[in-house]
Amino acid sequence: MREQGGGHPALASEDEQRLRRAFVDKDWNEIKIADSWQIFKVMAEFVEGFEKMSKIGPCVSIFGSARTKPDNPYYQMAEEIAAKLVRHGYGVITGGGPGIMEAGNKGARSEGGKSVGLNIELPFEQTHNIYIDQDKCIDFDYFFVRKVMFVKYAQAFVGMPGGFGTLDELFEAMTLIQTKKISRFPIVLVGSAYWSGLFKWVEEVMLHEEHNISPEDMNLVQIVDDASEAVKIIDDFYHKYLLSPNF
Repeated sequence: MREQGGGHPALASEDEQRLRRAFVDKDWNEIKIADSWQIFKVMAEFVEGFEKMSKIGPCVSIFGSARTKPDNPYYQMAEEIAAKLVRHGYGVITGGGPGIMEAGNKGARSEGGKSVGLNIELPFEQTHNIYIDQDKCIDFDYFFVRKVMFVKYAQAFVGMPGGFGTLDELFEAMTLIQTKKISRFPIVLVGSAYWSGLFKWVEEVMLHEEHNISPEDMNLVQIVDDASEAVKIIDDFYHKYLLSPNF
């Protein structure tokens, strides 16, 4: 980092270069070529994702931090939840990386269940974990393509404590259900100590003070502290509709 006048740190050189490139005038031909190739890259990711994911059967997506260590209680709970889900007939989808994602894939693998990893290519932090089925590990450049796969091929979401990416995936799913773009399915958040403060703010400020959501929107998620309870919520939801996993 460099210091600018006034003592404020300047942007890191890589970020600065990106900003400068954004303001460079480009002719129409350059823009057209760059955008056209990007469209093909996006299409290729969708095609690969659809081809591989369409064969996996009923699965539950597990979200959470890539930074959670194996000795963390949330890592151990994610592993337990994944193992229980497999015993109840579901496969497990994660973001394919370390931390909670690794725990989910590890739990699925321990019970011989389907273990799917949707890996995002990042300059830091994200590498494949070793518990993903070899034929079910898919790499993505684009977050939005990856998120489509998480939602389209999951029968439920389990949200463990995580960072911005976890919140992004959580609120994406809630928005799609709220706006009826997708059918409702269970969203279970694990760890009341972690999640309760956020949803207290949602209820007090979003709902009651600003009226930006409806009272029924508070029912889109359920917060639990127990692995068996998390799996029971998912089972109960599908048993209500006389549905069950088919593998």
